Amino acid sequence: MNIKCIALDLDRTTLNASGRLSDGNYNALCHAIENGVHIVIASGRSFDTLPKDVLAVPGIEYAITSNGAAIYHIPTSTCLHEYKMTPASVECIIQIAKQHETALEVFIDGKAYALKAYVEDPVSYGTTPQAIPYIQSTRIPIDDIISFIREHIDHIDSMDIVVSGEQQKQLIWNELKYNCDEIYITSSVSQLIEISHKNAGKHSGLRFIREYLNLKPEETAAFGDGDNDIDLLKEAGIGIAMENASPKCKDAATFITKHHDKDGVAYGITEFLKI
Repeated sequence: MNIKCIALDLDRTTLNASGRLSDGNYNALCHAIENGVHIVIASGRSFDTLPKDVLAVPGIEYAITSNGAAIYHIPTSTCLHEYKMTPASVECIIQIAKQHETALEVFIDGKAYALKAYVEDPVSYGTTPQAIPYIQSTRIPIDDIISFIREHIDHIDSMDIVVSGEQQKQLIWNELKYNCDEIYITSSVSQLIEISHKNAGKHSGLRFIREYLNLKPEETAAFGDGDNDIDLLKEAGIGIAMENASPKCKDAATFITKHHDKDGVAYGITEFLKI
């Protein structure tokens, strides 16, 4: 086994339940980097909301952000590649979201914006109480989010629709697939539908990095926990799902590692990748 690149989902994968990078995972990442392995963040987060704990790891070079919509060189904050959403697809999403009275989040040039009422009270829109600090610390609140989106319609990396439950989620998901062209739809958590350009996705980002670094597919590995990591794990030579991963994510994996609160990334790097 000769792994030269590892792509890491962040929330509920590399980060613990407190949203922090544990000492065990930190040490494992540093060890991998010292052994010549490229560590790549692969997240649904926008670039400006990436956690300081991870960015502070010496030697992390690349970040796949907004579910593959934008890929950055971290040391220089340079966007290496991006897929902007088409105006027609954005307008289609707006119309469907309005019909269901949902909240919208939008990611523009690496920054995250959201409906002000949602940022102030996420739980009333279906979000778990545990997510409140993350939302309120990373989202820029906007009173009229739809007008704001239309004003920036040519610069949108990705969008999220915040749903109130599984029934509404499936209904909106089906409407998006039927009515909106040129979109990639995925979900990392139950209350979000995450939408980007049809050519995006974390797997697309990993493929770009692999070609950028001139690596073979079998020289790559990836860790994840959510449905939005499924394509990523399949794209990698070795896909590793967390013990706490969704059933579909586990089905896509080569290995299942420990829980994200038990240094599952460190365990996977040491035991499965033999680094």
